[in-house]
Amino acid sequence: MGDATRFLLYQLNSSIFISFLEKLTGIPGIIPDPHFQGGGLHQIEREGFLKIHVDFNKHKEMKVDRRLNLLIYLNKNWKEEYGGHLELWNQDMTVCEKKIIPIFNRCVVFSTSDFSYHGHPDPLKCPEEMTRKSLALYYYSNGRPSEEISNNHSTLFKERPGDNLNQKAASGKRSSLLHKLLPPIVIDLYRQSFKK
Repeated sequence: MGDATRFLLYQLNSSIFISFLEKLTGIPGIIPDPHFQGGGLHQIEREGFLKIHVDFNKHKEMKVDRRLNLLIYLNKNWKEEYGGHLELWNQDMTVCEKKIIPIFNRCVVFSTSDFSYHGHPDPLKCPEEMTRKSLALYYYSNGRPSEEISNNHSTLFKERPGDNLNQKAASGKRSSLLHKLLPPIVIDLYRQSFKK
C-alpha cells in the first residue's frame, strides 16, 4: 500500500471528514474504525460476485453500532458490460432501488442496518486481467434509532427474487488485496478471532 493510499485512509477517518459525514447523513456522534474491521482494499476477480446481504451490525472490539458504509471505486476504464454494479434493495427485497456502476473515483455512502440490503450479485464479466477494486470504510455510533436495534449478528445473506444463495462463482474466486499481502498466519489469527 502506497503513501497516498495510507494518507487517504487517514483522512477518511479524520475529524474533518467525520464532521462532513455527520452533516451529510444527519447521524450525530459518528465513530471511525481505526481497526478497519472488514474494511480496507477489496478486489474481486472475473466471475466473482458478492450476494445481496446486510452487514454485521456491531464492531467486535469497540462494541458500537455499524451505521455507514463508504465505498470508493478504483476501476479505471470500467465498462457497463463488465457488470459489478452495486445493487441497493428495498427493505422487503422486492425492488432493486438503485444500481451503481463501480467506475473509477466514484464514492458511495449509504446507511447500514438490518434491512439495508446490498451487494453485487451477478458474476463479473470483465476481462481476465481486470478486477473490481474498491476501498471500503465503515463508520459507527454508540447506539442507533430504536426501530433499528436488533441482536448482534454477522453478515446475513438474502436471495433476490429468482436467485439461489447456494450458487458459486464459476471460478470460485473472491480475493482481497489484503489477503494477498498478509502472511497466512495473520489471516488465520484473524479468522480464529471470529470463531470465539
